[in-house]
Amino acid sequence: MNTSMKVKSVSQWLRFLSVALVMSTCYTLSAQTDTHRVRNVVLVHGAWADGSGWKGVYDILVKDGFNVSIVQEPETSFQDDVSATKRILTLQDGPSILVAHSYGGAVITEAGTDSSVAGLVYVAAHMPDAGENEAADGKRFPSDISKSTAIKRTADGFDYLDPAQYREYFAADLPADEAAFGAHSQVLIADANFHATITAAAWRTKPSWVAVATKDRTINPDLERWYAARAKSHVIEVQGASHSIYKSRPKEVAALIEEAARHAQDQ
Repeated sequence: MNTSMKVKSVSQWLRFLSVALVMSTCYTLSAQTDTHRVRNVVLVHGAWADGSGWKGVYDILVKDGFNVSIVQEPETSFQDDVSATKRILTLQDGPSILVAHSYGGAVITEAGTDSSVAGLVYVAAHMPDAGENEAADGKRFPSDISKSTAIKRTADGFDYLDPAQYREYFAADLPADEAAFGAHSQVLIADANFHATITAAAWRTKPSWVAVATKDRTINPDLERWYAARAKSHVIEVQGASHSIYKSRPKEVAALIEEAARHAQDQ
């Protein structure tokens, strides 16, 4: 073999080793990240909805290897909803990312102090502090729905949204038929739940992530931003998203949850 061929052979061998080293390093880092991430995700719905609204997010997370559970709150009392959430947390086989939409944010703020919770994700949700309730917090930045006639109440004290106004205030970026189904399948919520006082705020001691829906008419987007700033949360803003962001933008919401799962235990 002449000198030129020897040099070429050595050069090819070095390139091969370089590629192999890069691939090995990437594989090791990927494996470390995969091992480190939180694998359990618990999803909590808000008022005037139920757990089925998480279907799009659920499908993405399951496909990506997460163990996903959905809490079905009775919404008969705030404590019932906190207990329902903790009940699902006890069924997990390790640390969990606790996720909530809307009123569910108050629920996970109280339930999320559980030692199994590694991180919190608030999706167009309330984040009251200890001693606060979401109804009072809502007055800081009044929402469009609070100025409307859309919220109705039954004789026994349960609130619901007028089906004729449901899409306008709650689900403007959903197809009309999907919004109509939501309007007629909504879970009525005890009005007292909105006035329940938080005893300990989980976001004070746990890392949190927030998705702001910029076209939210049920919770003022400025309140969502204010909550996030106070909690020093990691924030994304989803342009054009309505309050039903958890249904209409499942890819963005799932991506935020996966980010929390990757980094919650680093905080």
